Amino acid sequence: MPPHAPLDPRLLRAFVTVAEELHFTRAAARLYVAQQALSRDVRRLERELGAELFVRTTRQVTLTADGERLLPHARRVLQAQDDLLAAFGQARPLLVDLNSPGLVTGRQVLERARELAPGHELMARYESGLTYAAGELLAGRVDASFGRFAGLAPALRTGLAHQPVRYEPMAVVLPEHHPLAPLPEVPLAALAGETVYAGAGNPRTPEWTDLAHRLFEGRGIEVASPVPLAVGEEEFRRIMDKAGHPVLAVVSFPAMASTVVRPLVDPVPLSPVSLVWRKGLVHPAFDALRRAASQVAAENGWLRRPAGGWILDADAAVMCVRN
Repeated sequence: MPPHAPLDPRLLRAFVTVAEELHFTRAAARLYVAQQALSRDVRRLERELGAELFVRTTRQVTLTADGERLLPHARRVLQAQDDLLAAFGQARPLLVDLNSPGLVTGRQVLERARELAPGHELMARYESGLTYAAGELLAGRVDASFGRFAGLAPALRTGLAHQPVRYEPMAVVLPEHHPLAPLPEVPLAALAGETVYAGAGNPRTPEWTDLAHRLFEGRGIEVASPVPLAVGEEEFRRIMDKAGHPVLAVVSFPAMASTVVRPLVDPVPLSPVSLVWRKGLVHPAFDALRRAASQVAAENGWLRRPAGGWILDADAAVMCVRN
């Protein structure tokens, strides 16, 4: 490359995206470009730098030593570009998935992040479950989400990073006429013989259904069979009224008409919540989101496990790791 020749930032963004995905088709989907166009941009960058950046075979894509050397520099250049655009009000919004309206954990973190980064736009999205959101994260259509990181398939986790946010106590949503509804707390043993809805059959939330199966195992509690997928609170309430089952939830689950939310105890089951994002995410408001998650968690004691709390070993191990 001739001295002082300009280098198109678009080529660097193409390179960084392929380096993060190690897959040209997924990288093209993230950038909303054709795979052929992405390949041309990478080849052009290689020609301009005079270096081979990737080893491509029919089975895999890997970084060369020159590619590894370029990656941190390319990220810094792109971060500087995003910061420059942000200074002139041109940064795109940071898209944060809160799973469902009314859930408290992600909402509180997002509200704090908006306070920490008032010059940026942070917008909420609602993808219902982390498994579905993970695909949107990897495709670049959403920037961050919240949920049970250990419940994701290994293939999804390899492209994602996470930050533990909360051990959220679990609860049960009961029809107000249910025999257990008068109790201030519901012992898990009291649910023996019950059939509890936990999202079975919902392709967006298999990590939640898996947690329910493991919690109920050996306790005489059944996971309810799939019901029609309901979108929106009104439809969800109608389907639940029709089925008549208690619903596994978390303590912050918003109350619905004709129902009560009761914490589960003896033991207290914990739903592990992490902030999850695509590896290599570059956005001027992303640091504020991570700082917000740390601050809100510390202020509320969200990462202190209750004595006698129930949690799966795999979840506990993941919650001890911070990316």
